Amino acid sequence: MSAKWAYALAILISVTIVIFYVLDPTKTTSVVSFSLRYAVPLILAAMVGIMCERSGVINIGIEGQMLMSAFAGFFGAALTGSLLLGTMIGVGTGMIMGAMLATGAVTWKMDQIIAGTIINILAAGLTSFFYAQGFTLPGITPTLRIPVLADIPLIGPVFFDNGLFTYAAIVSALLLWVLLFKTVWGLRTRSVGEKPSASDTSGIGVQKMRFWNVTIAGGLAGLAGAYLALEAAGTFERGLTAGRGFTALAIMIFGAWNPIGALAAAIFFGLTQGVASQLQTDAVVDIPPQFVNMLPYILTIVLLAIVSGRIKPPAAVGRPYEKD
Repeated sequence: MSAKWAYALAILISVTIVIFYVLDPTKTTSVVSFSLRYAVPLILAAMVGIMCERSGVINIGIEGQMLMSAFAGFFGAALTGSLLLGTMIGVGTGMIMGAMLATGAVTWKMDQIIAGTIINILAAGLTSFFYAQGFTLPGITPTLRIPVLADIPLIGPVFFDNGLFTYAAIVSALLLWVLLFKTVWGLRTRSVGEKPSASDTSGIGVQKMRFWNVTIAGGLAGLAGAYLALEAAGTFERGLTAGRGFTALAIMIFGAWNPIGALAAAIFFGLTQGVASQLQTDAVVDIPPQFVNMLPYILTIVLLAIVSGRIKPPAAVGRPYEKD
């Protein structure tokens, strides 16, 4: 099944937002802006899952990659006094964690679920053990307002007046779509995830392709973790990622392993959180904050139940390749 239904959902959401914007421009802009910022780590993490599973590797360890990168990025920025270096350290940590997963799942041919679980347990243990209080960031992440475009009603303030992480998330989704479906690299990536034996016969190094794709995807997980620590939270706490890595896997499936579909799904998840928070702020409904925080995860379960069986993952995902 293609991601056409996800595109239809994106159109429906857009029309609904426009209607509410006509009724209350200020509040609607605020909610949608919050929704996009909330969706940033989900977008980046979903791209990690797409790159890995399109290559034939299940990445359950996205949560651990993000958590470890958030830890390294925050303390890297605090110790060096540079947000840029902190971000680079976070991305580098994500790639190291990606390489660890690739070594276990691709090179050693471990069970991919177990390999990802090891990453999660390792990250949770290390970040808890080495966590220390009293560190602060050297500043706040800069925002970039794009002239003219930022003045467009609704669209401008939401998409063209943001932090650099937000732009990076949107660009990564669009770029990955182009790379996957319009380039030789994308064709080879999809082939090793669907028919690795045929790819091998054609001269494509299946193991090498999978290893490097999983490693590079780890860099996107590192960027997501850096965003959480350096911009979204502005600090690091144990369990900072709060299940976002697992939610991103659901978004990946909901988007039919298509970057554009996953982008729309992530924004949709962010929108549910934004609307729930706004309803609570306006005292329209008396909802405990704990329940509001649960909404995206409840929605995850409901949507996965709806789409279960209607979409198919890459044919060879989760199966280590054995050369004949």
